[in-house]
Parts: sequence; C-alpha cells; structure tokens
Amino acid sequence: MNSWFDRLFESSARRMASRSSRRSFIGKVATVIAGAAAVPLLPVMRGGRAEADALKAAGGERNSDLPAWNDPKVCDYWAYCATDGWLCSGCGGSASKCAPGTEASPVSWIGTCKNPGDGKSYVISYNDCCGKSQCQSSYCSRNEGETPRYRPQRSNAITWCYGGVSSTYHCTVSRLMSVVE
Repeated sequence: MNSWFDRLFESSARRMASRSSRRSFIGKVATVIAGAAAVPLLPVMRGGRAEADALKAAGGERNSDLPAWNDPKVCDYWAYCATDGWLCSGCGGSASKCAPGTEASPVSWIGTCKNPGDGKSYVISYNDCCGKSQCQSSYCSRNEGETPRYRPQRSNAITWCYGGVSSTYHCTVSRLMSVVE
C-alpha cells in the first residue's frame, strides 16, 4: 500500500508531466545555466568607498606652479569631471597612461568636461587600468554628468575591468577623445 506522501508525490509528478515536456524542462535549465554564467560579466560596484572618502583629502602631491584645474595630480583637474576611482597620475602612471604592470580595460565610460583654459568642452574617455590591486592613493570621485546605472556607458561607479583583461581594478585614466562642437 502506498502512503499518503507517495500518492501526493506521484499525483503532482503526473500533473507536471502532463503539462510540460522534456524539451521545455531542458530549455528552462539551459536558460538558468546561461544566465548564471553571464553574471561575472556584469559590472560591479567598486569596493572601498568609505575608505576612499577618508583618503580623498590626501589627493596627491600638488604642483603649486599650476592652478588646481590644470594639475593632473589632483582631483580638481578639469579632465577628471566624471571620474570615480584612484587616479593613475598618483599611482605611477599619468593622467592618460596606466601605471606599470597594469593594462587599460577595452571598455570605458565617457564624460564631457569643460577646460577653463580655452573655454571649450571635450569628450573624455575614462578607462580603468587593471591587473594589480587598488592603488589607494589619490582617490577622486567627481560625478558631473553621471547617469543612473541603466545607462552603464555613462556610469562611473562600477568597475570596468572586464573584456579580456584582469578583473582586478588598480586606477583610472582619462583620455581626450574630441572637442564638442
């Protein structure tokens, strides 16, 4: 004699079998597996925000011969208007060149910054340099023109270290792309 548990399990299994096919079951399992495999490709929030805010005041060595808006070693540099991260200029690189031992991610976010020196606006491409642990020197968080994360190409609060390079974030560079006309 079957117990009530066996009868319950058998009737629910028969009901499910009559409403679905093996193909639909395999298709659903494949969808879940493909979705789970794609999760590491998504951008992630950068760690160390609280620590970064504490270190932001340090900001690197300032060249007193230059105005702050024109000194690439400080966060007030005009081309950093949409940056968020450790400045490569304070981590062994420059404003537009990755630090030694790192490489630029092939994906980036963009911003439009106005240069006070000539009064023109420029499209700036921001690339994360990847391959070493966070520099943790010269942190800069300027969110001018940042949009919500549903437009990730304009979001600066995520790590862009993916697309064929190491997923370890080190610092960020800014590269002049074009003049806004």
